[in-house]
Amino acid sequence: MKFQDEFRERDLVQNMAANIRAMAERLTHPVNFMEVCGTHTMSIYQHGIRTLLPENVRLVSGPGCPVCVTPIGYVDKAIACTADPRNIVVTFGDMLRVPGSRSSLMEERAGGADIRIVYSPLDAVSIAKNNPERRVIFLGIGFETTAPTIAAGILEAARLGLKNYSVLAAHKTMPAAMEILTADPELNLSGYLCPPHVSTVIGANAYKPLAEKHHIPCVVTGFEPADVMQGIGMLLAQTLRDESKVEIQYSRAVSWEGNPKAQTIMYRIFEPCDTLWRGLGVLPGSGLAIRDAYAEFDAGQVLTLDIPDAVENPACLCGEVLKGKLTPFDCSLFSGVCTPESPVGACMVSSEGTCAAAYKYGR
Repeated sequence: MKFQDEFRERDLVQNMAANIRAMAERLTHPVNFMEVCGTHTMSIYQHGIRTLLPENVRLVSGPGCPVCVTPIGYVDKAIACTADPRNIVVTFGDMLRVPGSRSSLMEERAGGADIRIVYSPLDAVSIAKNNPERRVIFLGIGFETTAPTIAAGILEAARLGLKNYSVLAAHKTMPAAMEILTADPELNLSGYLCPPHVSTVIGANAYKPLAEKHHIPCVVTGFEPADVMQGIGMLLAQTLRDESKVEIQYSRAVSWEGNPKAQTIMYRIFEPCDTLWRGLGVLPGSGLAIRDAYAEFDAGQVLTLDIPDAVENPACLCGEVLKGKLTPFDCSLFSGVCTPESPVGACMVSSEGTCAAAYKYGR
């Protein structure tokens, strides 16, 4: 049965590819469609989707990996938190190997720092509850997908009256970054494959201002090869009709309104702020800061950290890759000096990073 399903999907994808090629013959100019989801990027490389498309339909990988867009200065702050042996730093696994200016969390852990990996922010709250004599610092990164769960962790810590739990927050919101990318004339974007995980929380309506203001098509697309191909076809159809609207291909998981409960929890704890993205700079209103009402859980406010100036490796082109202006193959470090076993930049570390996807499937 599994093989039959795979053959059916292969045939479906091939039929979609033929339809896309026929539509592309009617284009009057090449189009650049950007995906801004790390799982999309991995799927596109894994299944060789670019090889199925005509030359005038180009896929561009954008800043869809939350670990990758986290600036190096944040990694340095996280490492600084480990200097006090009374602290326990808790993180999702992908952050462990991201290089900072002079070290990484993995190196600090090997040197004796108490750094623990969890799968849920509530696990970090449990660690704080079980270690009342120590301070627990959770590394809160990610887009709107993880922000509600981290907000829920803070609410739980508040309910339990924990005074030793805090979050080093660096959350980012995707529509703000998409607006900046759309306005960049060098990219000349023609449409977006919108991120499905994020969209389950914020809803497809969140992209309507972008589509209307910049006259750019948006399709919220699933992860399977057939999903991605159908999303590309829907973007092409809009382009040929000279339309710019938001459509949902991934209707089995995404609604127009999103998840109101998750949104309520997220904005109860967080408020919009300007924030720094690796490669993109400071984007107004694109971050989520912990509100003053919960300042006691904000590690950035309750801790005094001695942090040297951040130092980027000048040879690493991760920032340009995140903007979609270069591919991993344009970087002289790729697959030689920089590999998943010995990463130089964050794009090679994360399982959702463009360089990691290209290394695993694109070579």
